[in-house]
Amino acid sequence: MASAPQASLPLFYNDLMPLNSRDHANWKAKQTDALPWMSNQNAIPLTIDEFPLAQRFMPIVFSTGDNPIPLGLMGLNEGVNVYFDDEGRVDGLTYVPAYVRRYPFMLTRLSPEATELSLCFDPTSGLLGEFDEGQPLFDGDKPADAIQRTLEFCEQFDQAGQRTKLAVEEFQKHGLLMDGEVSIEQPGNEKPFVYRGFGMIDESKLREVDGDVLKEWNQNGLLPLIYAHLMSLSLVRDIFAKQAQMGKGPVSPEAATDVDPKALKGTEPANKK
Repeated sequence: MASAPQASLPLFYNDLMPLNSRDHANWKAKQTDALPWMSNQNAIPLTIDEFPLAQRFMPIVFSTGDNPIPLGLMGLNEGVNVYFDDEGRVDGLTYVPAYVRRYPFMLTRLSPEATELSLCFDPTSGLLGEFDEGQPLFDGDKPADAIQRTLEFCEQFDQAGQRTKLAVEEFQKHGLLMDGEVSIEQPGNEKPFVYRGFGMIDESKLREVDGDVLKEWNQNGLLPLIYAHLMSLSLVRDIFAKQAQMGKGPVSPEAATDVDPKALKGTEPANKK
């Protein structure tokens, strides 16, 4: 079985292999409610399409660096996820980001010269294999209904990813992204708990954007998404409180740290561009 190119594998993915009816004719997809790779992941990539729903459940921020991406925060400190337990089972979250639901699949090019994307999967996930039970991946030499739905979902995810890239470029064009900081005061501590290391929309710069541009953003739906991001930031304090309740929060203001999106390797392999 040939592997797909491995350059710059994104978050969660340890390997990529093309899915095909020859090598995987008898494979099945295992049903599970445990995603152990989520238990210690505090920042998950989001697409711009997810902002309206995600903003109700988690803070939406941006990664730092030259190519920022939107992130849903599930914890403020590295290794802390308040929505998934230690076994990777959902605990108190009713929206799971599309990035998580897509795994272990991904559309990618099998070579730099390829003109089409192929459906690949991470063979290390433990979710696909020659199991006794589960959903078949193929019906003869044709993809089973479950795989056809997976392919459609991955295509929709990639389209949303392109819209997200264009939206972030628009934010950068108008200088809207700034270094974020959240300060949380707690009884018994003279100093606040301060978190940095993420990006956010600068509201003062947003007020300076030309009226015609704002009108266009309102018409194409971008402006409501900006406000969804800004409104979601109030949930940072909820995440902090949940961390404290679970005994996983910082014990002192000095132990507060950067929100850790720097651990993300990107959302897609470089060969997919």
